[in-house]
This record gives sequence, structure tokens and C-alpha cells, in this order.
Amino acid sequence: SNLFFDRVMNNCVYRMPSIFPKPETENQVICVSGVGSNKPFQTLVTGIIPCLDLLEKTQCFPFYVYDEDGTNRRENITDWAVAQFRAHYGDETITKCDIFHYLYALLHHPDYRETYQVNLKRDLPHIPFASDFWAFARVGKALAELHVNYESQPEYEGLELISTPGVQRNWRVERMKFSRDKTQIVYNEFLTIGGIPEAAFAYRLGNRSALEWVVNQYRVATDTRGRSGIVNDANRADDPQYIVKLIGRVVTVSLDTVRLIESLPALQ
Repeated sequence: SNLFFDRVMNNCVYRMPSIFPKPETENQVICVSGVGSNKPFQTLVTGIIPCLDLLEKTQCFPFYVYDEDGTNRRENITDWAVAQFRAHYGDETITKCDIFHYLYALLHHPDYRETYQVNLKRDLPHIPFASDFWAFARVGKALAELHVNYESQPEYEGLELISTPGVQRNWRVERMKFSRDKTQIVYNEFLTIGGIPEAAFAYRLGNRSALEWVVNQYRVATDTRGRSGIVNDANRADDPQYIVKLIGRVVTVSLDTVRLIESLPALQ
């Protein structure tokens, strides 16, 4: 979605002017579901301004902070924290960027989420020292690359594009839906996408897999709660096959995310 970001148009901008002071500002932000969220704990890194309800009551932790004019960039991890990590692991090569990636992997770890699930409902995450810092840092870096740059990931090669005989070629989506066994997506009257692997549904954001989120959100919808009549249309005139390609990329991201999480060592 496009965003007109300015205090004259936005009721609450929170700390975003110091995180993304300009559209081209370089940053990565670890988002987590906030205190009192009704859904299972979630985390997602982004390189653009996130919505408050991206993950439900979203709290954001940026790697960089800026002055509001875009100057004076500094890393948002304290020297004290770096000293704690270096002392614990006996490794002076650990950087703030390494810690940022360590955190992102840790927040995905199934043992961490299960052990602290009650705490994560009523408090922001507390960070333990895992046994293998570098294993977490490497996986966290790979996860951040996947999630920030999801639109540039390769499309999953196992998908099947099944056209309906006698129906004119058409890439436009009104509203997609899954088949009963979820191995296919009915894209529109012309196209069905098959070959969806079951493992793609294992990467979940809250109660919904990433792929289910795309199928639910990428559609044409008219504002019926207000009086605006605004039509939200996910189709792109400049790239008619964008949604088809996005589905393939999200399958790749989902499978690679699960593979990376499963490669993490025990939390200990």
C-alpha cells in the first residue's frame, strides 16, 4: 500500500520520523506483536514503515535511528549490550549488526516461543544467551534477507499454472480461494495454481500462514464500513502477472524460512 506520511495527515506517527525520516532511508526494523495481542507471538522484519496492526499492536525495534531530518544516523544497540554479548561469548568480533540478526533468529526459535509464551503475551521479549551465538546470527541474517526482500526471491519451481479450456487468458484477480485440500489456488476463472507443497503452510504469522495471508489480502475490496467507497485493488497494471509471481515467491520464502528455523541449534 502507498502511504502519505506526515503529521498533517497521520494522527499518530509515534517514533517513525526517527526511524524512517525519508522514503529512501536505509533501515531494518524487527517488528513483534505487542502486549495484549490475542494471536500467537509473531515477528517480522521490514525495511519500510509498518502499520500499527501489521502483527497486532506492533512494536518496532530498528537497527538505526536518525534525527528527523535524516541526519545523525546511529546504531540502535547500545555499547553496553555489545559488551555484554562479547563478555558472555568471549568474542570481541561480535558487532551490533550480528546482535540484531541473532535477535531475529532467536525470536523465531520454537523452543523460545514455547518456553516464554505466557511472558510474550504480557511483556515485550526478554533475550537469553543461546549456546551458539554465531549459528543464530547466521540464520537471522538469512531470515532478514528473505523477509525484507521477499519480492525478489525466486519463484517456487514446483507450481503448476492450469488454464481453463475455452476461457480467455486473464491475469486479473477479484478474490482467490484455496481448494479443499489446499494443494491448489483458484486464481480466477481462467487460472488455477496447483502444486502447492504442504510445507509452505508451516510458516505462520499469527494464526495464518504467509501464503494464506496473501490469498486473503490480494483481492479487490470496496470500503463498506465508511462512506468513502474507496476501492482497494491489488492488481498492477504495470505488471499483470505480479500476483501469480508473488505466490511463487511467498512459497519459496515460506519453505526457506521453515528450513532455516529447523536448522537452529537447541536453545539451551
